[in-house]
Amino acid sequence: MQFSHFDQDGKAIMVDVGAKDNTKRQAIARGSITMSPECFQMVKEGSHKKGDVLNVARIAGIMATKKTQELIPLCHNIMITKAEIDFEYDAKTPTIHSFCTVETYGKTGVEMEALTGVNIALLTIYDMCKAVDRSMELHDIYIVRKEGGKSGLYEHEEKE
Repeated sequence: MQFSHFDQDGKAIMVDVGAKDNTKRQAIARGSITMSPECFQMVKEGSHKKGDVLNVARIAGIMATKKTQELIPLCHNIMITKAEIDFEYDAKTPTIHSFCTVETYGKTGVEMEALTGVNIALLTIYDMCKAVDRSMELHDIYIVRKEGGKSGLYEHEEKE
């Protein structure tokens, strides 16, 4: 099998999606950031001196989905119809999980947009909180679910 972003001579190309059918496509990416209990509590309570960390991270992540083609070589410019960033708190670890959902109706999927959105949301949390905790760790970034197109449904198998 040949990678689709290279021609028969090994030169980089943008994949031709012109003949593909337009379908509804969705991707959900997930990522996590673990931090000190003090920093976690500040973010959760909204008492961080920089303000509402997660709302700023949410906006940054959504904006990033729309810039993916400028960041990832050979990515198609996609008309995004929906982009959402959500967060969940895990006080035991202390970790914030971020989820990015992206949808389009088109000829190619939105996995890269979802992954970009979740990464930028997490990086924004790091940037806003680094004065409190420089030891934060970003981890477990992956596609949770993808649907649409010729390959259909993909769901990530959870590790035990």
